[in-house]
Amino acid sequence: HRPADSIRRIPNGIETKRYTKRAQRGAFPGYSQYQGEIVVGTIAGLRPVKNLPRLVRAVAAAGPNVKLAMAGEGPGRERIMAEAHRLGIADRLMMPGFLRDPSRFVGLFDIFALSSDSEQYPISLVEAMAAFRAVVSTDVGDVRNIVHPNNKRFIVPRDDETALADAVRELAGDAALRKSLGDDNARRAYAEYDEELMFARYRQLY
Repeated sequence: HRPADSIRRIPNGIETKRYTKRAQRGAFPGYSQYQGEIVVGTIAGLRPVKNLPRLVRAVAAAGPNVKLAMAGEGPGRERIMAEAHRLGIADRLMMPGFLRDPSRFVGLFDIFALSSDSEQYPISLVEAMAAFRAVVSTDVGDVRNIVHPNNKRFIVPRDDETALADAVRELAGDAALRKSLGDDNARRAYAEYDEELMFARYRQLY
């Protein structure tokens, strides 16, 4: 019930400059990628709301050269592994558990993906954008509004698993498009989601 002119929206920010450094394979235990392989990666708690079995199914459907890397821990680990075994892609799934400092490894992913049933403002998404990653995600929370407009067509309806798999498949098969979208997302992250800008907006407001 507040008047519109009394409301200010200040997006959360991150230290974007940390994400310009080259990613380190050693920062993601068990990471492997051979020539011709595409790594879809996510950073998430392994909880039901993240619906990571949905992402396992999308990666399985996207092609035999697509691998999945998940950084995170939680009660859903066994269910995720069971789905990977059911689909015959357990050897393409990398799950090292919780990892600190995503700036060290998020750049290893060719595509950053979210498969959640619900989100608010996922910081992991902003981190991936700052690391020049193209994004595939379910259309939940603020995701569609966070990514660069050119990336919006890869934000798909939450319950459309075919669309999620198709989005992964298209990006996996087009390196030039991945780079273009990654560059677009990084420009947006540095222009809108840097923490110094966030601090300045709060200072100005107060």
